Formats: sequence, structure tokens, C-alpha cells
Amino acid sequence: MKPCDRNIKKTIQLTEQMIQLANTGDEQREDTGCGILYGVVRDSAYKIRKLAETEQHNHQKKAMKPSGCF
Repeated sequence: MKPCDRNIKKTIQLTEQMIQLANTGDEQREDTGCGILYGVVRDSAYKIRKLAETEQHNHQKKAMKPSGCF
């Protein structure tokens, strides 16, 4: 696996951890400020994951060409 693809995979894994943290934090929160925080974490994770998955798909399409990671 190319380093650029490995980094994308790690990014997707990180977003999964972010979503889990947001869910746990939301369940254990004591006030609305924490709810806002974990909402932002969750939203950010989904946005990052979508970008990473799109880039992963683009890399898969490029795999047929010798153009590399750019």
C-alpha cells in the first residue's frame, strides 16, 4: 500500500474514533456546552471522513494509471 493511501486509511480510522468519542461524550454530558462540543466533533468527523473516502475513491480510479498519489 502506498504511503498516501495508508494515510487516508488512518484518517478514516481516526474519524471513527472521533464519532465514538462524540457519542460517548454526548451520553455522559452534564450540560449543553458539552453537547455543542460533541456535536461539532461528530459533524467534523463526518465531513473529514467524506473527504477521505472521496480521495480514497479517486486514488482507486488512478490505480490503473502510473500517475502516483497526486
